[in-house]
Amino acid sequence: MEEHENIKNGLDEVAEEVCMALEQKSFLESQIGDLDHAARNLDQKLFSAVDLLQIAKKERDELQAECDDALRLLEDMKASSRSSVHTEFSFSEIKDATRNFDPSLKIGEGGYGSIFRGFILHTQVAIKMLHLHSLQGPTEFQLEINILSKLRHPYLLTLIGACPDAWIIVYEYLTGGSLKDRLNCKDNSPPLSWQNRIRIATELCYVLIFLHSCGIVHGDLKPANLLLDDNLVTKLSDFGICRVLSPTEFSSNNTSLCCRTDPKGTFVYVDPEFCSTGELTSKSYTYSFSIILLRLLTGSPALKLATDVQHALNEEKLTSILDPAAGDWPFVQAQQLALLAMSCCDVVRKNRPDLASEAWRVLEPMWVSCIGSEQCQIPHYFICPIFQVGFSRSSKELNDNQ
Repeated sequence: MEEHENIKNGLDEVAEEVCMALEQKSFLESQIGDLDHAARNLDQKLFSAVDLLQIAKKERDELQAECDDALRLLEDMKASSRSSVHTEFSFSEIKDATRNFDPSLKIGEGGYGSIFRGFILHTQVAIKMLHLHSLQGPTEFQLEINILSKLRHPYLLTLIGACPDAWIIVYEYLTGGSLKDRLNCKDNSPPLSWQNRIRIATELCYVLIFLHSCGIVHGDLKPANLLLDDNLVTKLSDFGICRVLSPTEFSSNNTSLCCRTDPKGTFVYVDPEFCSTGELTSKSYTYSFSIILLRLLTGSPALKLATDVQHALNEEKLTSILDPAAGDWPFVQAQQLALLAMSCCDVVRKNRPDLASEAWRVLEPMWVSCIGSEQCQIPHYFICPIFQVGFSRSSKELNDNQ
């Protein structure tokens, strides 16, 4: 009995140890499950990290390529600036010209900096002084000088000189104000007649054709950057965020010029497709041109203007939205301009008309009838010194040349 009791006690101890072992086994199996789950998560994170690393390497290579391109562009601009036709002014000359930046001589203010009226070499000039934190950086500043010093066109603002040390650019001074000011009749200025509005639209189209034939897009096309002289001749200004286009890798030929960049400019005039894709082409500014054309027609603010004009066309009530301050618009010409503008602001970029062949065909006859054929003769041949691209005055020749 004693031996039996000992065996029973031994069995009880063994059973207890077995229970403990089973509990430990369950715990270890639970830990193994947790470790397997953690291992799977780590595998997923590892794969994600590898993907992110590959993306980061690709972005680094792209940024490096952009940096190399920018450095080459800067070197090219430095080299070309030495042969550019403009004057370099000292900061003291600029201070003398503006009476030490007298506030009464300030004629403009924006994200880029301030514009002062001044006198240099007995000539009235406009002096743009960039702020330290301007939207224009050193590259943009030098690019604007380089482009304006090489391009000559009757509807481009003339560059007179610069003060590189202080980020100052000196232009010709125009007394007619900006198109924005004239549309708003700022300082009780008289409203623009419909004849002058047609002329301004045509001159803008003409200078855009010239720039685009040179592979250059403006960057911020809007009424505030269209200046007028005493005779209301249009001069396109402010090339601070302009771009030089290059052939796109997706194009089948070299006639399609494109660059990828962050959207910049004034929102209501910026191409929606450019905003969504970051792909900038000359037709991005066909859209901007269309909004300016609608503003010339209606005198209304740009926001939702295309929608309002399209509704008026659909309801055959175009005359109800034409700006009465411009005088009695000829209905046929107003309708042609409205239809042209609506086709130019098509949300699908490829559907927009070509300015040189299609828009010009609509605008040139109106221009001739407004200012007289003798006054509107276009110089037969303009040369773009940077790219050696030229174009002639007729629509057919323009199209063939491009």
